[in-house]
Amino acid sequence: MKKQNSNISEKGSASKIIPLGDRVLLKVSEDKNGSKTASGIYIPDTIDKEKPEQGKVVAVGEGKYVDGKLVPLNVKVGDKVVFSKYGYDEIKVGEEEFLIIKEDNILAIIK
Repeated sequence: MKKQNSNISEKGSASKIIPLGDRVLLKVSEDKNGSKTASGIYIPDTIDKEKPEQGKVVAVGEGKYVDGKLVPLNVKVGDKVVFSKYGYDEIKVGEEEFLIIKEDNILAIIK
């Protein structure tokens, strides 16, 4: 059996992970310098620790069953979302790190 290369791109890594049910696969947006307000002021990470996390949806599950009917998810691949700080599971594929989160723990879609 041929061994697969573990050094694959983000798109390749994400395509190997299929979330089940109402779960969503996210790639976390990390800003090492803190965040910038609308007026241009930078807030260092040390002050900004309590704000919810943000990420990009890279895969979605089929949805969840309610009263025997499949209800699709409200988020789609490519959406940038804000999610609950403690409502996720971390996974690593090769060198890439992703989060699997239930749709209920997604707080908002950023337009």
